[in-house]
Amino acid sequence: MAPAQYILVSLPLRVFDDDPLKSLAATVGRDNGEVLPYPVPSFKIGTLDALVQHADDLAKLNGACEAAVAKVADSLRGILDGDEDLVAQQKIVNDKPTDQYLRSFQWNKLRYRADRPLVELIENLQNDLQNSDNDVKAKFNQYNTVKTNLAALERKQTGNLVTKSLTPIVDPKLLVQDSEYMETHLIVVPTNARKDFIRSYETLAPMVVPRSSIQVAQDDEFTLFAVTTFKKTSAEFLQKCREHKWTPRQYKYVEGGKEEEQRELQRVEKEARKVRAEALLLGRTGWGESVMIWAHVMTLRVFVETVLRYGLPLEFASALIRTTPKQAKKVKTALDSAYSYLGGNAFGRDKHGQVTKDDASLTSEMAAAGLSVGEGNEYTAYVYYEFDLP
Repeated sequence: MAPAQYILVSLPLRVFDDDPLKSLAATVGRDNGEVLPYPVPSFKIGTLDALVQHADDLAKLNGACEAAVAKVADSLRGILDGDEDLVAQQKIVNDKPTDQYLRSFQWNKLRYRADRPLVELIENLQNDLQNSDNDVKAKFNQYNTVKTNLAALERKQTGNLVTKSLTPIVDPKLLVQDSEYMETHLIVVPTNARKDFIRSYETLAPMVVPRSSIQVAQDDEFTLFAVTTFKKTSAEFLQKCREHKWTPRQYKYVEGGKEEEQRELQRVEKEARKVRAEALLLGRTGWGESVMIWAHVMTLRVFVETVLRYGLPLEFASALIRTTPKQAKKVKTALDSAYSYLGGNAFGRDKHGQVTKDDASLTSEMAAAGLSVGEGNEYTAYVYYEFDLP
């Protein structure tokens, strides 16, 4: 199933002879996309200068919303091991699948009162987005930390002899302990170098205790040996081992250490399960919150752009077009063909009837005046915003 691409449009009512949604649907074409109502409330308009500033602020906030939504989606994929079916099940907005929420969008009048000034609504949306983003980030950072700790503990239990804990492996009776002059070293040797180690360890450094080598453990890749040396030459012996690519392991016997390691592993496993469940719940909530905020930000963008572009009195129709990335270009071409004349001198037609732009400087002039250009930095003759969801 192809991913959905969404397009928000607003057009003045004067361009329609009959029902605006039916006319838009006919223009777009049934095979190219589905045209749905997207109600935009009547907000307080304020001054022209304020509207221009709002347009700029909303464009920046739109980018922040897009980034926040993408971040939550990545976090959900991380916690669900990239299983897109499971990720999709978490993408719920107001108890609805995301696509259904957008199809049936209604402005949340209780949370964002439409009779409040635009600057206040924008500020509230910005604060809500920041709070949601911070909550999700903090919880997923906690989850990643616990996950890393657990992986480190599991490597100690299940890794090879280079990485795993030696506590359950080494019998303390094999070690020379509490001696003033001698100490035992634990050396991990690749199994294919085992014979070389046995043949040469006594001559690696002075004062290696002859025939002190004891094989302690073996796995598929490595063999662990215990070797006793006098303390005064220990550093040289260990350095020579490293030069041969044999790995000295630090180990100190602690009474009850094996049991303590097991308790620590169980404690972190329990914590990881708890934090994972919390992160998944917060990821689901964060998705719903950030998508909801984004939809409201785009609604304000449509309103502000509509006022700046079409003027007063406010008589316009807004719609959501659900299409695919492949069909979106056809939708744009169809809309341009039908409504390019709204741009005045911005658009003309060549001898083949194709839409052309005959004023190259108009795009920058429109942007400077506070009128949005298309998502690809291209001026459109009507209010037009594309977006998709990760």
